[in-house]
Amino acid sequence: MMRLRTSFLFISFFILSLGFLEAQKVPAVYVFGDSLVDVGNNNYLNDTFAKAIFPYYGIDFPTKKPAGRFCNGKNAADLIAEKVGLATSPPYLSLASSKVKNKNVSFLSGVNFASGGAGIFKGIDPNYMRSIHLTEQVDYYSQMYEESTKQIEVSTLQKHLSESIFFVVIGNNDIFDYFNSKDLQKKNTPQQFVKSMASSLKVQLQRLYKKGARRFEIAGVAAIGCCPTLRLKNKTECFSEANLLSVNYNENLHSMLKKWQLESKNLSYSYFDTYAAIQDLIQNPTSHGFVDVKAACCGIGELNAEVPCLPSANICTNRQDHIFWDSVHPTEAVTRIIVDRLYNGPSQYTSPVNMKELLHVSIAKSLSPFTFFILLSLLVTCYQTKTN
Repeated sequence: MMRLRTSFLFISFFILSLGFLEAQKVPAVYVFGDSLVDVGNNNYLNDTFAKAIFPYYGIDFPTKKPAGRFCNGKNAADLIAEKVGLATSPPYLSLASSKVKNKNVSFLSGVNFASGGAGIFKGIDPNYMRSIHLTEQVDYYSQMYEESTKQIEVSTLQKHLSESIFFVVIGNNDIFDYFNSKDLQKKNTPQQFVKSMASSLKVQLQRLYKKGARRFEIAGVAAIGCCPTLRLKNKTECFSEANLLSVNYNENLHSMLKKWQLESKNLSYSYFDTYAAIQDLIQNPTSHGFVDVKAACCGIGELNAEVPCLPSANICTNRQDHIFWDSVHPTEAVTRIIVDRLYNGPSQYTSPVNMKELLHVSIAKSLSPFTFFILLSLLVTCYQTKTN
């Protein structure tokens, strides 16, 4: 009994050591993308209506108030931070605003550059829906990088960034724009457009790579045609043309990432098939606790999707049983399932590894020989104690 107890303690210590190392090897999360991961950047933009500032947004957030999230509660950026044991990365524009007053603002604890309405491209209506598109987000990151080199040594900064996670959720608004613009449809076939999306995204990812990024968690676009606003185009059924474009883009994105990894030294990535994960929830709602897969929880008109989630809107009493919060965004309940699948797998949604495996792969690469020897010795001791 004593030997078994000792063996159990050694094994427990070994597992806890790996867990500790995992937490230590994720010093920060840097977020790029659209409203699915915006945590307040748009609140600092004066020339946009794309702000989650009205009542009902944030109704299930810890503060019970609008918090810059286009959701009833926490979004994917919040939940990813929880998974790796960190606080949510603050919006870049809040730090930029603080920098005016405090010259010693540090970007090393993580930054969120995402913006509601943002796309890979600039967008078709920048006056009404001003957002920080991806190129501009990476511009801000580059400025942050240069400022950080004045605070710490470049080698230290590079090590920090190489161990951090770069979480990218972008492309959904580009597909919305394609179907809302006759001009885009005239200039590009659907296949040309998604190829251009993937190649343009690669340019921005390469810019991040050149400025220290090495670990990427990249999400594909969702089943956009099934959101309430696009269901209105097809008598409440999923708008198949948008879904087909989403599938084609994800195929191009996945192919691009595979090729890019072969071209780039020390690059690691995890791709998440958001489309497949969302479709599973829509097609099998009851097994996941959902009742309504079509209508928005908050809004006005058919499917609550004809008018946005304003203070005068209808709101469902149980947000847990709805797939969609408003006409385009998921509820926190859905986002929690999505993030859990992104982080833990299974392989039908993640490739070549899930996010948890991505962290372990990077930890193995970064272990010093001495640390690795200690952990290996503990494992051998556990085995010998158990077998003797």
